[in-house]
Amino acid sequence: MPNLPNVVLWSIPAFVLLTVLEIVSLRFHPDEDEQGYGVKDTATSLTMGLGSLLFDAGWKIPIVAIYSVLYELTPLRVPVLWWTVPLMLLAQDFCYYWSHRGHHVIRILWACHVVHHSSKHYNFSTALRQPWTSATVWPFYVPMILAGVHPAALAFCSSANLVYQFWIHTERIDRLPRPIEYVFNTPSHHRVHHASQGGYLDRNFGGILIVWDRLFGSFTPETTRPVFGLTKDLNSFNPLRVATHEYVSIARDLAKAETWGDRVRHLTKGPGWKPTPTDRPEGTAA
Repeated sequence: MPNLPNVVLWSIPAFVLLTVLEIVSLRFHPDEDEQGYGVKDTATSLTMGLGSLLFDAGWKIPIVAIYSVLYELTPLRVPVLWWTVPLMLLAQDFCYYWSHRGHHVIRILWACHVVHHSSKHYNFSTALRQPWTSATVWPFYVPMILAGVHPAALAFCSSANLVYQFWIHTERIDRLPRPIEYVFNTPSHHRVHHASQGGYLDRNFGGILIVWDRLFGSFTPETTRPVFGLTKDLNSFNPLRVATHEYVSIARDLAKAETWGDRVRHLTKGPGWKPTPTDRPEGTAA
């Protein structure tokens, strides 16, 4: 088993320090256009983050078991060396892009990811607002396991990707030099991703690199100031509701659906999908 550090654990002091610095900077150099911190909102984000650690510990048991079986079945092996780790990070970031994109355009996956977008604030505490149902993520990384990447090495790469994304959750940092903005995900790019305006919806899915969005047509630059949150805001600080509200909404739609086709589409279409007459076969009640 590769002997790799726990990136998230080692990064906790940096998370705390950056959050304190952001709060202090907002106190002494306020910007009336920035949302800053709200006590209830921040408490909810922290609660969601702590909850995700607990639930992820449970989800990891079956996921690691599946990965381990697949790893033993494949004859391929990728050694953990100084030059293979950057390649694994690149592959993980590529898989992350498609996982992230899928969790925006497939409603049953969006029910997990919507948690991260449920705040109307955008600050370092928002980065900690994580879902409690992240078991929907693992299939997107199966190709890496089948290619011979050890599950522990994949976990290291995923943690590094998560840690990188912490610092991009801020309004305090404006545009960075053009070469950095062209290649990497930055606060400017990620603000677009968290915005609720129509032109910004479902854009900029990259984790560490923004080049995937440029390659696959999902990139949009920041032009107008983003409005953060959901298109229909939750307006609740109850962690249980934040974690489950989209699943509840899906259950209601499934109960009201008149055909099995509509039930499948409620799960697999985008979050805003509603049945229309063209979705039903002839003779089906409207």
